[in-house]
Amino acid sequence: MGRFARMQIFVAVVEAGSITAAAERLDLAKSAVSRRLAELEADLGVSLIQRTTRRLNLTESGRAYYARCVAILADVDEAEAEVSQAHGALRGRLKVALPQAFGLLHLAPLIQTFMKQHPDVQLELDFNDRQVDLMQEGFDLAIRIATLADSSLIARRLTTIPHRVGASPAYLARRGTPRTAADLAHHDCLVYSNARDPDLWSHHAPDGQAGQVRVPVRLAASSGEFLLQAALADEGLVLLPVFYVHAALRSGQLVQVLSDHRWPEPAAYALYPPTRHLSARARAFIDFLADTLDVPAAGKAPRSAAHLRSE
Repeated sequence: MGRFARMQIFVAVVEAGSITAAAERLDLAKSAVSRRLAELEADLGVSLIQRTTRRLNLTESGRAYYARCVAILADVDEAEAEVSQAHGALRGRLKVALPQAFGLLHLAPLIQTFMKQHPDVQLELDFNDRQVDLMQEGFDLAIRIATLADSSLIARRLTTIPHRVGASPAYLARRGTPRTAADLAHHDCLVYSNARDPDLWSHHAPDGQAGQVRVPVRLAASSGEFLLQAALADEGLVLLPVFYVHAALRSGQLVQVLSDHRWPEPAAYALYPPTRHLSARARAFIDFLADTLDVPAAGKAPRSAAHLRSE
């Protein structure tokens, strides 16, 4: 087996996280993968991977070699794709991690439009809110909504995600409408339990002054959709991203309160590893999302496929 093939096996072992998983991915015997990896280390004269009972860990030499292998293999794949492209058509596999709710409610119809524009691109989508390891799990990129901390990943900002506070008309008729953020401390509130501090709601007042209010928790849940349904069932006030609530606000099922306040506006980002060559199809996918995801104005929901079809 040649050097190039052994590089492919090494990268597969690193990204799969184990020899067994790599063997399944490559459709090879586990013993063959283990043997090729040992041969590669013997040829290089260094240990690339530290083997433990739980997982494989890269040595310092292994990390450096992996980064070079990924770049080389990506360049080869991209060169072959470019040569085989007819009339500039994109082709090949693209594996993307997406947040579940935002992906299903908002990105899914946009992705379907992208698929129609690029029928030779094979998309593999993981709709999940867990923090994936892009390199270990073989993802080309991830879409995430966050206030980014320092990261080794390259990030491209796609759009902001405004939040809204709302409640059903029946709840407001029963409990009254908050006039200031401080009034929220006297209301039943429905909070997202995966937030760092779920019952602490941050805001900017109409004069621009930043503030926070500790709200009473009527319900805590890790599902934004469940919180929305609870709000529609008159259970309390909810603070959610606009892509959850815009339809209910338009229909009048929810009433926006404290609309003169600005609530959190985290951004949606496309993230990818610096060691991974960004293929033409990945670049086109990111460009497409950046072009079709509007930065919403006040009271306006992000653009979706329904908006695209009406244009």
